[in-house]
Amino acid sequence: MIDVHCHLNFHAFEKDCDEVIKRAFEASVSKIINVGTKIDSSQKAVELANKYENLYAIVGVHPHHADKLSRPHPNPLPKGEGTLFLPLPKGEGGGEGWLEELEKLAKHPKVVAIGEIGMDYYRYKSNDIVDPKLQKEVFIKQIELAHKLKLPLQIHNRHAGKDIIDILINHKSYLTNPPGMFHCMSGDIEFLKKVLGLGFYVGFDGNITYKGIAPHETIELKELARYAPLDRILTETDSPFLTPEPMRGNRNKPEYVIIVGRFIAELKNVPFDALNAQTTKNAIELFGI
Repeated sequence: MIDVHCHLNFHAFEKDCDEVIKRAFEASVSKIINVGTKIDSSQKAVELANKYENLYAIVGVHPHHADKLSRPHPNPLPKGEGTLFLPLPKGEGGGEGWLEELEKLAKHPKVVAIGEIGMDYYRYKSNDIVDPKLQKEVFIKQIELAHKLKLPLQIHNRHAGKDIIDILINHKSYLTNPPGMFHCMSGDIEFLKKVLGLGFYVGFDGNITYKGIAPHETIELKELARYAPLDRILTETDSPFLTPEPMRGNRNKPEYVIIVGRFIAELKNVPFDALNAQTTKNAIELFGI
């Protein structure tokens, strides 16, 4: 099984990242895709991908960081001590330096998509979320970069589905074939139909195992997984977040993608081996891994 979205580059894995990766592979996770959310975490994702044969990277700027763009400090730290980053000026999505740095990272042979990009309106006025206009600017710039480099998209959507769909339709000629995936799929069936109609895959995480309807949603995630065709489903963890039941309350890890896969197989009434084979095929076809 493949975990197509995790954050091993985050602080939660700072002390035992190598051990977590090792355990995932021992648990029959065949490949892992590690995702950046800004320039520095994207660089860390690339560095980790360099260390492991079956670990890949996705690089991009998350909508939460659209006003906090950064690039490497001109005076580097000694070799082996990481990289210092300085914030870029605001305006026009934070200036163009960040986009140049992102393009350099995205050209690495183990980078398989541009992400985690998109838009997030969840409680935006009361939750210190970036202004939607700036989110849109940064999102579109990264769609254009993905087009330039012929890479698929990995999209973050939270209560911004209509605007994201409108942007994708307006930039349809920029999309690859297949165009990418919606990470941590949410919304209703009508929204899912629009996502599938544009050719996107959909990813499901540990929160699919949670009971009830999530706050501000209209249906359970289980219903989306039941409706989505098997040849469009991808499995992911979003580690260290969204730990599946019965491990909820603990840090999420890529090895738990097996739990997600087994849960989806039961929902769709298909053997786990069949679900595993198809979702693995889907990931390979989308990301070329």
